[in-house]
Amino acid sequence: MEFGQLLKRLRSNKGVGIKTLAPDLGVTYSYISKLESGDAGPSEEFVARVSEYFHYDSNELLLAAGKVPADVLEILRSHPQDAVNILRDRFGSKVDDGA
Repeated sequence: MEFGQLLKRLRSNKGVGIKTLAPDLGVTYSYISKLESGDAGPSEEFVARVSEYFHYDSNELLLAAGKVPADVLEILRSHPQDAVNILRDRFGSKVDDGA
């Protein structure tokens, strides 16, 4: 699930409107709308605020935003071939595209 879809689901599940959520997260409601429609992407700092606000796993939010958590990125950089081999062994060499 992409970040905007996940944000909208979290917001809906909590019963919070865009105009209520935006100031709580320190942004405009139009920015929240752009995020939810996929017209904008969040910063890592904003993802952290969303994680804290909704008490939701920051790693999942980062990945939904197309960002790699810093500790995972360091592992990938330090051991690129090992990381690739482990992931391929565990999940296969092709990503299931749902088709």
